[in-house]
Amino acid sequence: MRILHLLKTGVGASWALHQVRELVRLGMDVHVAMPLGPMVERFAAVGANVHPFQADIAAHRPWAWPALLTSLRALVDQIAPDLIHSHFVGTTATMRLALSQSEIPRVFQVPGPLHLEHPFYARAELSLAGPQDHWIAACRWTQDAYRMHGISARRVSLSYYTTDLARFTPAADDGSLRRALGLNAQTAVIGMVAYCYPPKRYLGQRRGIKGHEDFIDAIAWCRANGADVVGVVVGSAWGRAEWYERQVHAYAMARCPGGIHFLGHRNDVAALYAGFTIAVHPSLSENVGGALESSLMAVPTIATATGGFPDLIRPGKTGWLVPPASATRLGQTILQVLDDPMTANQMAANARAQALEQFSSERLGREIRDIYRQILGRSPA
Repeated sequence: MRILHLLKTGVGASWALHQVRELVRLGMDVHVAMPLGPMVERFAAVGANVHPFQADIAAHRPWAWPALLTSLRALVDQIAPDLIHSHFVGTTATMRLALSQSEIPRVFQVPGPLHLEHPFYARAELSLAGPQDHWIAACRWTQDAYRMHGISARRVSLSYYTTDLARFTPAADDGSLRRALGLNAQTAVIGMVAYCYPPKRYLGQRRGIKGHEDFIDAIAWCRANGADVVGVVVGSAWGRAEWYERQVHAYAMARCPGGIHFLGHRNDVAALYAGFTIAVHPSLSENVGGALESSLMAVPTIATATGGFPDLIRPGKTGWLVPPASATRLGQTILQVLDDPMTANQMAANARAQALEQFSSERLGREIRDIYRQILGRSPA
């Protein structure tokens, strides 16, 4: 089976790398079209045939579309795949426009629900789909959304993206994070790991999609109510959004002076999790996101009840959910978790056990293979 994957970045998308590695292990001839970047060597190292190519369509440059579509058709003719698998909205638009007359089955694995949360963009994506198109939802919310839009259940599967599970193994807190920040042993460290994505004004957003401002407000609420807590933010600006990162820093200084520590980009995220008392994921829109990492590290986890978070974080079993954009509820839940450390640790252990089973790369690789077989008519539905 020969599969062509379309990626819009040569820098990120490590979740696609884990999937491609498993498909190669299962004996597939996997080709990846992606821009040049550090990830090219990593895809080649796991056995993929890499083709330097930018398949992401530029909505603001329609004059460039004809050449892009012609180039993609030529690449597809050269590779002759049995199936094409796209991982981004932009690459999916290019795929559908370029291959509208092709009989090759096409799959869009939806990395996040953001465009489906806005009717105009949901309709725009669906308007380009044809009889050869199928979808793989990366969370149940996304799967349900396509069905609500009238897509047949036969054409919408569910399979999660994953990460390097072995990299996230629980470890005892050695106190290094507290020492670096000058904190005593009694202070609770509430951690957030996320890039700084600026608000998307065209979607009506006023705050960043990862919820940095809500996190800051929640920590400020906890401290105003007498809790000995600090917030730690790991992650830098995404792309060229340094201006927004500076804005978040200024917001923290104004709203929670002395209560928020920014660590910027770090390569030791797994080790930092060991120093967190609680991990918080306050995103306004998300797939499963960083909740997978904190669950694997067996750190008590609070997330917003949005997107794919509820697929892993289940109240009373594996963590806590709060409404998005509700800093007070988030602050109240942080104090609730701190008041019952025994329950918090048990739920964190439950979350790790579930994450290891639910997000096994071997299991997910077999799922994708079986979805391919079903689409190609090589196995029963």
